Amino acid sequence: MPALKRLIVIVVFDGVDLLDITGPPEVFALLQREVDTDTGYRVLLAAETTDPITTAAGVRVLPDATFDEVSGQRIDTLLVPGSVRIDADQRVTALTDPQVTARVRQLAGTSRRIASVCVGAHILAAAGLLDGKRATTHWSTAHQLAADHPAVTVDADPIFIRDGAVWTGAGISSCLDLSLALVAEDFGEPVALRVARHLVMYLKRPSGQSQFSVPLEPVSTTRRIEDLRHYIAGHLSRPIGLAELAEHARVSERQLARIFKAELGMTPTAYIESARVELARNQLESTDATLDRIATTCGFGTVDTLIRAFRRQLATTPSEYRSGFQYAPQRQGRA
Repeated sequence: MPALKRLIVIVVFDGVDLLDITGPPEVFALLQREVDTDTGYRVLLAAETTDPITTAAGVRVLPDATFDEVSGQRIDTLLVPGSVRIDADQRVTALTDPQVTARVRQLAGTSRRIASVCVGAHILAAAGLLDGKRATTHWSTAHQLAADHPAVTVDADPIFIRDGAVWTGAGISSCLDLSLALVAEDFGEPVALRVARHLVMYLKRPSGQSQFSVPLEPVSTTRRIEDLRHYIAGHLSRPIGLAELAEHARVSERQLARIFKAELGMTPTAYIESARVELARNQLESTDATLDRIATTCGFGTVDTLIRAFRRQLATTPSEYRSGFQYAPQRQGRA
């Protein structure tokens, strides 16, 4: 195979998530519209053989080359997607195939930079490429990554993390954010922002932006805690005390705290604040309601309390968040 200036190799295998392998090439292709010269990017899908592989979505994809064919090339960017198994109880487990892991370890040796998409971080970790590094992955498998690979510092919050020449991305859709960040590294922020416009994306989602929203947190394993979460969601506009929650769940306040800690990893008070912040985020994104009104309807009481919660949870202010993420606000009366 001829040497390529910016060879991007995307690892593919049966069961891989489809968007993981189609999203990044779209970003790199759109880049060509924004520059006058050849970007040098050439994307190849590489697998053990060139036989069609079947993605998790059921769509068949034809690899461009075998691992052996690309192993002798100088790879600019090695992109590693992932796959998961979901059991009858909707528990998600990231999968790592030893053969794929070995191939990734081999190809990493000739790659300028390495990036995982979503649960592809588990393959990088299994290959020893994340040892001593900070990494992220999809929230649903972050605990698994931390448990399976204690040498990796897992941060489940950011949408992507760069640690040296190794990048890790969070959710499936954040593969676009990660790809834009790679473009920005190669061609600068202004060009990456123009590509983002073609994708109709927020022009610059910072890597530290949280991938979490309260409704997307891992489903708990007991109906009791799920009932409490629904109860909290339905009463956010008014004060919610621990005694009220304990009474609703028919447990003591001490037992309530233990349940929240075991199931959600936080106190009831912290969860309530997170739920209120999430509701406020939605209103900031989709309405032009004043901060006073949002503080009231979300149960914060005062704007100062709202601001303090945003600083704790998102390291920003409500006004800064709105300026970055508001879209097509629905007009509401001013408070």
